[in-house]
Amino acid sequence: MKRRELLVGSVPGVIAVAAGGMSLADDDGIRVREVGSFYAGGESITLHDVESRDAYAAKGQTPVRVNPNGDFETGQVYVQYVRLARPRSSPPLLMWHGGGLTGASFETTPDGRQGWQQHFLAAGHDVYLADGFAGGRASWQRYPEVTPSEPLFRTKQELWELFRIGPPGSYATDPAKRRPYPDTRFPVAAFDEFVKQVVPRFRAYDRSTQAGYDALVAKVGPNVILTHSAAGPLGFAATVAAPDHVRAHIAIEPSGAPDPSTVDLDRLRRIPHLIVWGDHLDSDSSWTELYTSTRRFHDALRRAGGRSTWIDLPAEGRRGNSHMIMMDRDSHKTARLITSWLDANVKG
Repeated sequence: MKRRELLVGSVPGVIAVAAGGMSLADDDGIRVREVGSFYAGGESITLHDVESRDAYAAKGQTPVRVNPNGDFETGQVYVQYVRLARPRSSPPLLMWHGGGLTGASFETTPDGRQGWQQHFLAAGHDVYLADGFAGGRASWQRYPEVTPSEPLFRTKQELWELFRIGPPGSYATDPAKRRPYPDTRFPVAAFDEFVKQVVPRFRAYDRSTQAGYDALVAKVGPNVILTHSAAGPLGFAATVAAPDHVRAHIAIEPSGAPDPSTVDLDRLRRIPHLIVWGDHLDSDSSWTELYTSTRRFHDALRRAGGRSTWIDLPAEGRRGNSHMIMMDRDSHKTARLITSWLDANVKG
């Protein structure tokens, strides 16, 4: 039986099929063995003593009395994977998104350029793209019967300012009146397109999300974790919990790191860390605090004999990067920087 493979072309979203050695993609295509998905983690819960209520299946139909009590699965993480026919690096790359976002952060950029998923596939890595609990294709719990906190919906202004696309007070409903940082590398014309992928955020889900990601690490085995923003602390915790599985942790602007006094740093000495920061961190005190707490962890790990690389992109001569570094106009340069670091620090 002849082996059948997929080729992902250099044009975003194009997948061609090769059979019997005949290529239907150009020379820059990515040869893929398998595309699939699964759920990791989760637990069974039972809901009791909630009143039945009327529900409408569709407009104009007679309401149906619904009993919301019963058994449910909750806490699971959704994972889409792409496995290469001939990966150049054996540990797959697990990509975990930030708060209120989904795995779409690493797919095609809002202005239509190739995202980091395709870059790292082209660099020879199998990629496992996750939607954390309550994000994207990972379901969420009933509110308020199970989840005590309500979902949080971020406004465009909050995203514009917190993600450092423009300074405080620079957002306007009319795109023509918005005032981004003069040196911003975010594709400003595609900001509204980016906001379409933002989802509600549940602050009470950290424990469930951590359990789901820990289950993912255990299921995949030896791996490299790449985290963004709120997933950063989850990645640090997963690395501490399973140092035999995690070959490296890449943290893109993490929302903090463990207090070194609470962590056995000896467990991490063999695991290289890469921490990357963008620009305009002085726009909000919360960024300064997160930067400082992460730096404390980085310095402590190095003093303990660990391997941690700290990169300030402005210090490298690249000004204007937003919080969404993987979407910025120079995202391909940062991806290449990460690939070079992986080549130097992760074997196999």
